[in-house]
Amino acid sequence: EVQLVESGGGLVQAGGSLRLSCAASGGSGFTVEDYAIGWFRQAPGTEREAVSCLSNDKRTYYADSVKGRFTISKDNAKNTVYLQMNSLRPEDTAVYYCAAVPALHALVTIRDEYDYWGQGTQVTVSS
Repeated sequence: EVQLVESGGGLVQAGGSLRLSCAASGGSGFTVEDYAIGWFRQAPGTEREAVSCLSNDKRTYYADSVKGRFTISKDNAKNTVYLQMNSLRPEDTAVYYCAAVPALHALVTIRDEYDYWGQGTQVTVSS
């Protein structure tokens, strides 16, 4: 069973930065190298939406609303995926979730195609 644990959320002023981390584990032999990873977010009353996704071969997807401000990356040795968020805006306020699905050479951007989800971390951006 794959487990994902997000951290790094918090309260920040508009224009500030946060780095979210997603620590992945899955027992003996598990490696995030075999997975497509996504960061999603959900604000109250809205659908969970894809923010940024990363294929196992390091192709990336960014939602238009975060292009140029957010950067997704991973450290295979640590089985950890990051989301660096700069120039934060109040509209970025949401619960951010990390998701994973076993996939090779595939950039997965559809929420329902992900098998595993973290518990989420709250990001609040004040104006």
